[in-house]
Order: sequence, then structure tokens, then C-alpha cells
Amino acid sequence: MSRPADLFDRDHEWDDLVAFAGQRGPGIHLAFVRGRRRQGKSFLLRRLAEEVGGFYYQAVEEERTQALRSLGAALGTHLGVPGGRLALDNWDAVMEALQNMPARGAPNLVVLDEFPYLLGHSPELPSLLQREIDRSRDGGSPLRLVLCGSALSVMATMLTGTQALRGRAVLDVVVRTFDYRTSAAFWKIEQPDAAFGVHAVLGGTPGYRDLLPARPPQRAGDLARWLAEGPLNPASALFREDDYLLTEERVLSDRALYHSVVAAIATGQRSQSGIASALGREARAVQHPLMALEEAGFVARMDDALRERRPIYRIADPIVRFHHVVTRPDLARFEERRTEAAWTDAQPRFRARVLGPHFEELAREFTFRWAAPATVGGEAASVAPAVINDAAARSQFEVDVVALGRQPDGSSAILALGEAKHTAERRTPADLSRLERIRDLLQTRHSSAATAKLLVFSASGFDRALTAAAAKRPEVELIDMERLYRGE
Repeated sequence: MSRPADLFDRDHEWDDLVAFAGQRGPGIHLAFVRGRRRQGKSFLLRRLAEEVGGFYYQAVEEERTQALRSLGAALGTHLGVPGGRLALDNWDAVMEALQNMPARGAPNLVVLDEFPYLLGHSPELPSLLQREIDRSRDGGSPLRLVLCGSALSVMATMLTGTQALRGRAVLDVVVRTFDYRTSAAFWKIEQPDAAFGVHAVLGGTPGYRDLLPARPPQRAGDLARWLAEGPLNPASALFREDDYLLTEERVLSDRALYHSVVAAIATGQRSQSGIASALGREARAVQHPLMALEEAGFVARMDDALRERRPIYRIADPIVRFHHVVTRPDLARFEERRTEAAWTDAQPRFRARVLGPHFEELAREFTFRWAAPATVGGEAASVAPAVINDAAARSQFEVDVVALGRQPDGSSAILALGEAKHTAERRTPADLSRLERIRDLLQTRHSSAATAKLLVFSASGFDRALTAAAAKRPEVELIDMERLYRGE
């Protein structure tokens, strides 16, 4: 089966789903497809249903009776029944109709998109599906059932613990956002600085392209104008996107609390105790909100590269971070379309809390995914930030990039240490000296640090002194925006 030409970088997901749809054998085989809204899940599944002649149904928020009526109408049309509608009074009748669809020489494919909407009024569905899947193992008609949803916490929960469908799914496809290099190609932005600005605000969500002005910025200087027409425009669908995203996750019922936790992280609090302090609560009080936000895909938890049980939290969705840093603190002026003045005042916090952290994230991604072994000093098994204590100076160093590799005995080796700065100033030998000091401190506990590569990432380039020093020292690597996007 050929891939649709407009699939764009979803080849792996497509191949997995095509293989699932063609699985031989009797009975119901179950697959899950999940991911944040506007990642292209529905687009992918509609193409799949078209290719194999399957039945695709997208649920909406409605009452149980209306949902059964809508599904009956869609299934009746698909099957070409007289009158174009099947009378389905309950979910048992739905499952019977799906399993009795006419055989066509291959397993029938059924896609139930936005499945969490059906759970809202029919929470018994997972148990009913469990029963039907188990019964069908004894020779039922071949049916390949795909459940898809954007509510990540709901979809993930169905596969865990004592839930009815745990162990029943044979495929679990997570449709993720595009990485920053793929995003630049998708938006057709050639200039790395411009591509970085767009990705820092919108991340790798392809569906946002349809909600924004047709021509994306081709230069970094065009970003402000483009944002004023899009996420900063009160009439834009993206102006309150952070609110919409949190609202669709029904487990995040106390929106004020969850917005406060996100705001604390977005403004620089990265530890559980720091987040709790910003909210005026005890550390234990934010443990559950952090776990819920992590399960819903809004917050990412990273372990300190060199110390266990010291998690670092960051905002996982760039547009959620953007709105909490830029628009929410000055919402009245943005709503009144005093955009130019509000945007001007937002520049310091945009640079410090959006561009800076995002550049650090991309530096880690580059180190893990695209940097050559010669750049990193080996094959990186993991890349994360770390905090290093300097007892003599009674201070700490925050390290943006720590690349770890595996030694033959299974232990970790420090391959590289990196500093990432998104500022207007060129980086100087002072940045290299800082990394050297950190490397010296680490050698007392990690002997492998002695040979660690030193990576200096800069959005604005490097001065002559640093460039000259790096040219003489093979363990030093300078990574600018061009190399970040196109090099290794």
C-alpha cells in the first residue's frame, strides 16, 4: 500500500497502522492512537480508513442518545443500508453491528476518533470492549478497532493499572509534535533564527499552520508582526489556546490551581519545592497537580543528569509557556488590542523565559539526536541538565547540557558538558572557563569527566578569542544556530 503524498513525516505511524489494519487472524484486535490536539491524528486515520475501505467515525460532545443516533447514521451510510441509518439503541447493539459488517476479504477496520467524548456519557465502554475482545478470541469475525483521543490523561489511564483494557491493546501509537528541524521544513522557513522563533512559540504542532497568516516569518525581525496577527490577536483561535488545552483535560478540574502551577514553572521555578513556594503551599501539596499535568502532557519532568531523586520540571507545550509568560501577565492590554505597547513591555520576559529556556531544550535535543559521536565524544545514551555544587565557593553551577554514555560495565560516563545561551551578545572565553571549572569539579566524583567534550551553544555567534581557542582545542565544540539546524 502506497503512502499518501500529503502525510508529511508521519511515515512510521502510517506503517504501524497499515500493518495493524492488515493483521490476519480472527476476532477483535485493538489499537490506541493518542496525542495532543492538532498533531494530525484524525488526518492520518481518515487517510487510513480511505485506503482500506474502513469505517471512520469522529465523536463530538453530545448526550448518549444523540451519540448512538449519530453513530448509527454514519455506520448506515458507510454500509449503504436502505434509509442510510442503523437503529442502535445501546452499545451492545453497536458492537454487534460492527462485528457483523460484511466480510471483504480482509479484516474490517473501524476508527472511533475522539473516544473520550463517548466515555463522558458511557463510562462502561471499556468494560464492554474488554468483554467483546475476550469473546472474539474463539473465532469471531476479524475486526481491527482503533480508539483515538486527544485527552492524553484519559487515553493513557485506560491502558494502566486495573483498567478494563489493560493488556488488550496490541498497538499504542503516540502521535508526537514535529521536532524543530521538521517544523522548519513544514513551515517552509529557511532562516534558522526565524524558524527558532516560530518553534519557541508554537512548538511542533502542525495544525497551527491552518490557523495563522498564510506566510510565516522568513526573518527573525518579522516575528513580532506575525505574532500580532496570530497568537497575540484576541480574534485568533490561538489567543486562548492554553485555556482550551487545559479545559479539554477533564481530570484538571481545578483550573486555577493548574494554571498557577504552570505559571510558576513558566516564570522560572523548576523544582517541586520552588513551585510550592511560589504558590504559598507545602511541597507535598503540589505533588498531585504536577503528576496530573505531566500525565496530560503539559509539564515534563527531567531527572538531574547526575543526581537521583532531584527532578527538574519544565513546560512541555511551548504555546502554553508563551501565553503564561507573555499574554496572561498583561491580558487586559492584549485584549484591548494595545498590542504594540504590551509586546514591547513583554520583551524582557519573552527573551528570558521563552527564548532562553527553549534554546536550552533545543541544545539538548541536538546533542542527543543530531550531533555526531565526534561532536559529543561518543554515543549519547541520555542528555539532561544538572546542578553542580561548588563547595569551595559556596555556590552552584547550572549546566544546560550533560551528555552521558554507557561504559562496557554498564555504568555511565560523562561524554560532554554544554552551555547554551540565547542572548544578543557573542559568547566569549569566559563561557569556556565556566565549563572548565565545572569539569574540574566533576572529576573528583566522576573520573570520566576528565575527557568530557565542552560544547558552547550560542544564538548570536562567538567572539574571535573564543573561536581562536576552539580551533586549537579538539575537545571544544562551538554550535551556532546554523549548525543547530543543519549540522552535526
